Amino acid sequence: MTKKLLVRSLLVCAAACLLGTAAFAGDNWVGTWKLNAAKSKLGSTAIRAQTLTFETTPAGIKLTSEGTDAQGQPMKGGYTSKFDGKDVPWTGNPMADTAGPKKVDDNTYENVWKKGGKATVTATVAVSKDGKTLTVTQTGKDPSGAAVSSVAVYDRQ
Repeated sequence: MTKKLLVRSLLVCAAACLLGTAAFAGDNWVGTWKLNAAKSKLGSTAIRAQTLTFETTPAGIKLTSEGTDAQGQPMKGGYTSKFDGKDVPWTGNPMADTAGPKKVDDNTYENVWKKGGKATVTATVAVSKDGKTLTVTQTGKDPSGAAVSSVAVYDRQ
């Protein structure tokens, strides 16, 4: 009797783990990504180094960004979103105070950045089919009105 109970308990735990993983498997950008500057096309005022960490939380997916800006100064920021396109507060981004990420499919989301309620940059974020590369393509204008265009490539860590 005890052996059957133990086996059933293990099966229930295994099923719960598998189902829990499947619930988040569709958001393939979840994980840690490091900027590959050699593969990226960044402007002269762009970041020098950056690590992005996406993690699932009860409130949604949390993005934490850490790195070094164009002047060599440390930077850190982030937001938490349900990736439904609704604006959420974004800390640490000089070009935006809100983000509006919206899931397109399991490998892609679009994010509209806003500063003072005005759209500044649209970013398309896509994970490669093999799941090893994250590409962020940004277009728009910075808060001063200067054109922004970059492609940042990140490697999964």
